[in-house]
Amino acid sequence: MTRRAFVHQLLRSMTATLLAGPLSACAGSPAGDDPGPEKGSGIAYVPLGGRDLRELAARRVHHDGKRFRNPFGSLPGGRLGRLLRWKLLDDNRFARFYPEETVVPVTVDWEAQGQARGLAITFLKHSSVLIRDADRHFLVDPILGDLFWFIKDFTPLAFDRQAMPRPDHVLITHGHYDHLDVPSLATLDRDVSLVSPPGYDAIFEGLGLRRRTSLDWFDRRLADGREITLLPCNHWTMRNPLAGPNTGLWGSYLLRTRSGPTIFLSGDTAYFDGFAQIGRDYDIDLAIFNLGAYEPRWFMAPSHINPEETVRAFRELRARHLMILHWGNFRLGDEPVHFPPRDIRHAMERAGLGERYIPLNHGQTLHYTPSSPGFRILG
Repeated sequence: MTRRAFVHQLLRSMTATLLAGPLSACAGSPAGDDPGPEKGSGIAYVPLGGRDLRELAARRVHHDGKRFRNPFGSLPGGRLGRLLRWKLLDDNRFARFYPEETVVPVTVDWEAQGQARGLAITFLKHSSVLIRDADRHFLVDPILGDLFWFIKDFTPLAFDRQAMPRPDHVLITHGHYDHLDVPSLATLDRDVSLVSPPGYDAIFEGLGLRRRTSLDWFDRRLADGREITLLPCNHWTMRNPLAGPNTGLWGSYLLRTRSGPTIFLSGDTAYFDGFAQIGRDYDIDLAIFNLGAYEPRWFMAPSHINPEETVRAFRELRARHLMILHWGNFRLGDEPVHFPPRDIRHAMERAGLGERYIPLNHGQTLHYTPSSPGFRILG
């Protein structure tokens, strides 16, 4: 590789890292008097220390003037230096597995998905799922095409998108480019109901999406007999490096369906000890975690949860079943795109929870009917 080609590749990689989310060092540190992790403690979050999530949200501690702040994360300094260390100096112990990565086009049997009564959850790609709850469809973090031209897409959609049911509601978890994808949103009906955290109105207005609901942490919205709640999580966001981080908020969602199950959608999150409080407040049937871009831990831990932490969070949520997203599409961390399902399966089995993990692949649909309670995979 020539020096020019190397520099171009480095710049492309850094740009993708910056805008797609894993650049945890650019998130900024918490403002105010919240303590950071104790040095040498081995944790990458700010412990709640007895603080109540609802009380923190009511006091709007995550608001910081025109920006938002993460009260659960304390990120190290030396931002550019840490990125350069990762990309130039760090020993990538996963590179030898990259030849195992294969392109698997995603197909969906939409006819079978539509015939299944009750609840149907179809895994599209990355963090995008289409949830059909009786007669309504919820689309989460739609990204239906490429991320950046220089990042390989290992699971391109290979079905006619006109065959996919049109969503009634779209849920956006945060503003990173792999979750708030403007080209995908531009394909939606202008009258679709859009739910998001605050801070993204300019983007949505530019797309002509005017049926919008902005939810702050613990805010709820009733939609066609369903209840949508935005919950706190340990993350951050950025779209424009010049504007800086956290001009929009981020969060997890809790969806109470009419079909019966209550679904927790983590969005992107690092581990924090707030999962236990959420588990005490809500009865969760299915926890869907974003698991991907978690290696190397020294760099990714403040932004993305890893398999062992996912198991811990799942236990603290007291959820009945676990499913994962955010894998298989774009290699945004060091781990190969096909590692997360393998890693979480092993972690769940080590914890004695293997039977509660649902191994849903791209294009498959998870089905639940009230008449015969239980989840089963279609396709």
